[in-house]
Amino acid sequence: MEKYYLTTAIDYVNGAPHIGHAYEKILTDIIARHYSQRCDDVYFLTGTDEHGIKIQKTAAAKDITPKELCDENSRKFKDAWKALDIDYTKFIRTTDDYHEKAVQHIFKKLVEKGDIYKHSYEGLYCTGCECFLNPKDLTEDGLCPTHLKKPEVVSEENYFFKLTKYKDAIVKHIKEHPDFILPQFRANEVLNQLEDIQDISVSRSKSNVQWGIDVLDDSEQSIYVWIDALSNYVTAIGYDTENQSDDFKKYWPADVHVIGKDILKFHSIYWPAFLLALDLPLPKHIFAHGWITIDESKMSKSLGNVISPTSVMENFNMENADAFRYYMATSAPCGRDGNYSDDDFKEKVNAHLANSMGNLLNRTLSMLVKYFDGEVKSEFKGDNPLAKKALNTISIVKNHFDNFEISEAGFEIISLVDSTNKYVQDTAPWTLAKEGKMSECGKVLTNVLDIMCIIASLIYPYCPNIARSMASQLSFNINTKLDDLTSDSIKVGKLIEKENIKPVFLRLDSELADKSAKK
Repeated sequence: MEKYYLTTAIDYVNGAPHIGHAYEKILTDIIARHYSQRCDDVYFLTGTDEHGIKIQKTAAAKDITPKELCDENSRKFKDAWKALDIDYTKFIRTTDDYHEKAVQHIFKKLVEKGDIYKHSYEGLYCTGCECFLNPKDLTEDGLCPTHLKKPEVVSEENYFFKLTKYKDAIVKHIKEHPDFILPQFRANEVLNQLEDIQDISVSRSKSNVQWGIDVLDDSEQSIYVWIDALSNYVTAIGYDTENQSDDFKKYWPADVHVIGKDILKFHSIYWPAFLLALDLPLPKHIFAHGWITIDESKMSKSLGNVISPTSVMENFNMENADAFRYYMATSAPCGRDGNYSDDDFKEKVNAHLANSMGNLLNRTLSMLVKYFDGEVKSEFKGDNPLAKKALNTISIVKNHFDNFEISEAGFEIISLVDSTNKYVQDTAPWTLAKEGKMSECGKVLTNVLDIMCIIASLIYPYCPNIARSMASQLSFNINTKLDDLTSDSIKVGKLIEKENIKPVFLRLDSELADKSAKK
């Protein structure tokens, strides 16, 4: 694998980030970190979407300029991702000069090609969706099914993109590439939407929307959100209609766009059509994740259950985001909806990260110090009965990631932890030591520690801080590629001193965790 290019949806900066935004960024960061363990060149793009009528109206209500609102909220997203250890390569803002210029050139090229034309139109426009809706798509009460608000009747002369021209090519691509849209059950939704697809408006009249990128050669029109926002995936890496950068040649097509299921239509129909019109290859995968509910209720301002990405960390006095990252990433099967609750969060991370994984490492190292002064002897090395399962787990985890089954991969790692714990219980090294069977005791402990190196590597994308702490105590290189992992990583000789054995994750309700946080 020479390179891996992945993107998130860019977040609309009409408000501050919430836990739903965080879910997508955490998933994508975990995917990026996993693939960094398989290839040397991973490019991870995220950013913010900063044009449109909603920003224009919100800024006016606050008596500030749209750009001031964008600057303020874009910073909030950056700060949140830093707190959650989101290690992106680039953060694009659609108000960046280079992006705006590239979008103008893209628009002009499509006009010159005849794929964009001017047309008078009257339709039902949903501000929340940033698109026109077909009457048949509305609820029985005439509301947008996503935002449950009545769309406005809008009559304008706008530029339209010939989406219908590319319908057959998109249908053909989806059918010939069953892994283009993942999970695969989403593909049927898209094929159904394609049946009634119409040409789409790609500009708005300046009389209605001033806050947008100007159409070249037409001062009365602003480029509409979808050509603007979706193009970020290519402009960020240097696409230009005239000259394409080395980065663009290197990274495009994207390996995956990670998006929410609510914007799948735009990514799997509009975006492929734009790319086909520009004679560019399509992304390899579009992965649509589900939504996160709060205590089984959909997030809404009216219910007062909108959770900020960092509030969970603050509520539990957590020093880093590892537990939250792990919980969110394993909260839902691939592409399905998930749920957050404080009680479930505490119970799950305590059970998996503290009781199972953290305690396994801590007590194994403690026994190595107690019985052998922290030294691994050459006689302890040999056949490891856990090796086959551990090495097989690496393959299973890689396969899950190839299908963007992030939750499933996480549980596979914990299954290896559970098997290793069972091995400790079954072999009872404390009993072996009591009976004077020191060589057998040392073999058991070394076998466990060798497997803990593999566990540290596999859990790293989810919990980078915990993994580094584990690797440090094991004298293991956490940057080891997955294909180079073996069941024989622990070196013969002095491994650790008693004072260097530290819990890698304290139970959230433990007295020590409280004291640690207060410090």
